[in-house]
Amino acid sequence: MRLLHCITVVVLIGLFASASAPAATLTRESVREILRAVVVVEADVPAEARTANSLGRTRRGAGVVIDGDGLVLTIGYLILEASSVNLTDSEGREIPASIVAYDHETGFGLLRALAPLAVEPVRLGRSSNVGESDAVLALSLDGQQPMTPQRVVDRRPFAGYWEYLLENAIFTAPAHPGFGGAPLINPQGELVGIGSLVVNDAFRGPPMMQGNMFVPIDLLKPIMADLLTSGRRTDPAQPWLGLTTGETAGRVFVTRVTKDGPADKAGMQAGDIIMGVDGQTIHGMVDFFRRVRARGAAGTEIPMDVLPAAGESMSVGRVVVRSRDRHDWLKLAPGN
Repeated sequence: MRLLHCITVVVLIGLFASASAPAATLTRESVREILRAVVVVEADVPAEARTANSLGRTRRGAGVVIDGDGLVLTIGYLILEASSVNLTDSEGREIPASIVAYDHETGFGLLRALAPLAVEPVRLGRSSNVGESDAVLALSLDGQQPMTPQRVVDRRPFAGYWEYLLENAIFTAPAHPGFGGAPLINPQGELVGIGSLVVNDAFRGPPMMQGNMFVPIDLLKPIMADLLTSGRRTDPAQPWLGLTTGETAGRVFVTRVTKDGPADKAGMQAGDIIMGVDGQTIHGMVDFFRRVRARGAAGTEIPMDVLPAAGESMSVGRVVVRSRDRHDWLKLAPGN
């Protein structure tokens, strides 16, 4: 680990010395402190969990310490419906953790170490200041490549197939392999994002370039108090339909329907093509999710114009789905 620290310091200083940001303040010591605040997150999920099949029963990724009492920020899918979570610090110590919160809308997850971590927490930066071509660093303690110097290649909306929408996601390249929960660090040594995915079109080109999608840290700040006190945000939940979707040439098609979810109860099935919402034509998944959310909070009826997969004729019909709160469907342990 000591050798890793030395190599990382050299690479970091070279990267950020050439960055366009005029106020780069990283020193050897500050880089070491940031690395010490990164942890491995390992979660065990029971077989009966709703997400056991799709996300796996054993999950592993990264997290980062953000306060002096062992609060760890990670990506939520690592800990969703977990029955137990353990952390491994930069010195190889294993420490149990409790689940503090999960937020589906942003994708963030919060953990609390159950033993002292004795590290300096990473400061939260302003992701609104992160722009294209900015130098950043993705960190994780796992695998062959624990750190990747990157550049921001785009800021744009991102729609995930699991009914997930970010309006201003951070896209970076080259791809960091240990992306799940990885902290994204700016030249000032501040946390500006948490890693979610590897995507093939981080830079849309030409030529197209593979990279990562990070959740901007600014999305955490307005909901932090709710997450710490209630385990979730307390404003009205977004409508959840129980659909997995894909997109081709601006068309939104259903790839899977969650058993006993709202769409399943309304009769939708894999292969259906969603043409519009309440008579308004949709153009891709971002547009679809925006229109669904514009209808109201969880519990709202969502009228959709659907070309059914099993239809005898190529005619679009109306399907009304009564949405629900996804939290109520998940089998969450206390604190999830």
